Amino acid sequence: MLRNSFQARIGGVLILLLLVVIGALYVAVKAATDAAVRAQAQEQLNVGSRVFEQLLALRSDQLRQAARVLAADFGFKDAVVSGDTPTIRSALANQGARINADAVFLLGLDGSLQVSTDPGIDAEALARLGAQLLPRRDGAHLFLLPIGRQIYLLVDATVSAPLPIARVLVGFAVDREFALQLRELTHLELSLVASRDGAAPTWISTLPTRAQALLEAQMQAAGAMPQRFGDGIEHYFGQHLQLASGPGYRVEALLHKSLGEAEAAFAPLDRRILLISLGAMLASLIGALLLARSVSRPVRALAAAAQRIGRGDYQQAVALARSDELGLLALAVNDMQRGIAERERQLAHNALHDALTGLPNRTLALERLGSAITAGRPIALLYLGVGNFAAINESCGQGGGDLALQQLARRLQATLRPGDSLARLLGDEFLLLLQECDGGSAVASADRLHQLLLKPLRIGTLDVALECRIGIAAYPADGDTPDDLLRRARIAMQDAARHPGRLQLYQQGRDAAQQRQVQLIRDLRHAAAQGQLLLHYQPKLDIREGRVRQAEALLRWQHPQLGMVSPGEFIPLAERTGSIQLLTAWVIEEVMRQLQEWDGRGVWVQVSLNISTEDLLDAGLPARVGALLARYRVAPEQLIFEITESGVMLDPERALQVLHGLRDYRIGLSVDDFGTGYSSLAQLKRMPVQELKIDQSFIRELDDHREDSVIVRSTIEMSHSLGLKVVAEGVELASSLNLLQRWHCDTAQGYLISRPLAAEAFEAWLAQPYRPPLAKVH
Repeated sequence: MLRNSFQARIGGVLILLLLVVIGALYVAVKAATDAAVRAQAQEQLNVGSRVFEQLLALRSDQLRQAARVLAADFGFKDAVVSGDTPTIRSALANQGARINADAVFLLGLDGSLQVSTDPGIDAEALARLGAQLLPRRDGAHLFLLPIGRQIYLLVDATVSAPLPIARVLVGFAVDREFALQLRELTHLELSLVASRDGAAPTWISTLPTRAQALLEAQMQAAGAMPQRFGDGIEHYFGQHLQLASGPGYRVEALLHKSLGEAEAAFAPLDRRILLISLGAMLASLIGALLLARSVSRPVRALAAAAQRIGRGDYQQAVALARSDELGLLALAVNDMQRGIAERERQLAHNALHDALTGLPNRTLALERLGSAITAGRPIALLYLGVGNFAAINESCGQGGGDLALQQLARRLQATLRPGDSLARLLGDEFLLLLQECDGGSAVASADRLHQLLLKPLRIGTLDVALECRIGIAAYPADGDTPDDLLRRARIAMQDAARHPGRLQLYQQGRDAAQQRQVQLIRDLRHAAAQGQLLLHYQPKLDIREGRVRQAEALLRWQHPQLGMVSPGEFIPLAERTGSIQLLTAWVIEEVMRQLQEWDGRGVWVQVSLNISTEDLLDAGLPARVGALLARYRVAPEQLIFEITESGVMLDPERALQVLHGLRDYRIGLSVDDFGTGYSSLAQLKRMPVQELKIDQSFIRELDDHREDSVIVRSTIEMSHSLGLKVVAEGVELASSLNLLQRWHCDTAQGYLISRPLAAEAFEAWLAQPYRPPLAKVH
């Protein structure tokens, strides 16, 4: 757990950063010391090279002076001229001893050896010596030459008497003693290598035996002297010098500097840096742990506070006396804690109260009702609704409607007894809970309340009268659960709207009707998809020609559980719940499908169908109808869309736009239920309709001596004067049909002609000869 803690992470990050910094510092110092070591070694090698060259120059000067003295000695010349070998050998030996020379030679002008103080000189060395001397005729010359197992530094001089008669050479061996002398002066190791064709190289070196063997192996592998060599124990940095070369031989020198010795000078610095790094790491570790602890403790305190807040404990504040950012965070947490506590209190209040009126809402009302039921206390529910609230909103505006609800809430609160409660359920609906009250007492209370609410409300400059209706339900008579009681009180309120007194006690059995409505509303949206809808066709008689060429498509619903549902029952539900457009779309498509089928069998019929108000205001309706016409290939003249006056009056401009769009497709238009709406003749003239349909309320009991006859006759005459055809629906009496015929009505529809028929029955009915009806049809 500690490994994953915030404190451990802070400490780990700080220590890791410190390690990175110390490591980078150590690497940088190490790189600098390595560069310094190489630079120092190179400088020492450069100095050693110069010392080596100067030492060779000093010895060569000694040899050159000795060779000149010997070549200029008259006794030596006489011995050379006379060929006195013992005298020559003695002179050479004496001169060599005087200057500590290791070898003195006398050569003929052809390069042949005459006398030598070194008995080890061989024929090969003599040939090489002669080859070096033949090009040099005058003056003294210096050269390095491997002779035997030695490397000699030689100086020659010409013996003249007065003409050149011989050459004398004086030299000393460049041996290990010479190399050790150079190491004493420069503190560098020296390796001299003389390479000859056909012979093993001659090595003179101050290196340890193991290092010399390693150098010989690497030189043999590379074919040249390496600048750096070594093994895992010791490394050397070198500088190569080419001393002499000639036919078949080469003399080289390599000065070495031990890097281990050079690095040893920086070892104390490395140790000090290491000690400083360890000390800094230890100090930083302690500081990191202290810093992590100083940060993690407040964080743990803040985390504990957050857990308390998460559990709903808002009482204990975070006590953190700091002035840094963590202190500011603690203050912010305390402010947040107070804010959350206040908001939770407000949310709890809002969850149980109405924002507009401040009254308890449905949730709190059901909770109080449930408490009364649990305690077994009698309680009555007065469910109050405002029937004209929509009109109040229209006349006073949205703000005026809110003011009306607030004033209504205050009036209702003023009537409450101790223990009673009031709640706003939704919109314009309120609920009063009357404690220790039965149904009879509740009716009296509701009546007094209704009389109180008859007094108008003052909204701005307007006096607004409320049309309140009150439904009453009581516990335990009308239910034993809060939901049942509330639902039944609302059913009673809806029933109260149909009574003059606007008061209604819940009537047993009303639940079944309510449940039926709920089921119908729920199932109506899926009826078309599940194949439950069907169309019946009611024939329309052409009165002048005495034949049927038209029909009205009437929607029917075969419910799987409830059986055949009347259109008068489900159409209003569809209009109220927004499902009417789904039904209209299905009817339009089904009519076109049926017309296509009849056209295929040679049956030509003109079908009218009803268009809902919502569809009449839908700008996309003409395009959808046009697409269906193209899909089913139906002549648009076979369709008549029936519209209502009230539907057009809701939004005349938009409705007229849709009607003209339908008329552009040559679809016939008819005004349904004419005479029951509020349209004027001026409005009727603007609509692109071709016929009027007189409502059946004027036709069903039509008699020549009734007032309805005047309305029907004048409507027919007015319509013909406007160029419109007239359809009379609800024709059930032969006398009514005779009157319509006398008044030149165009079309009749009703049970006298035929009831609505299924598609197959309607087709069979058309195939039979038409016989004019003579009696009333029941």
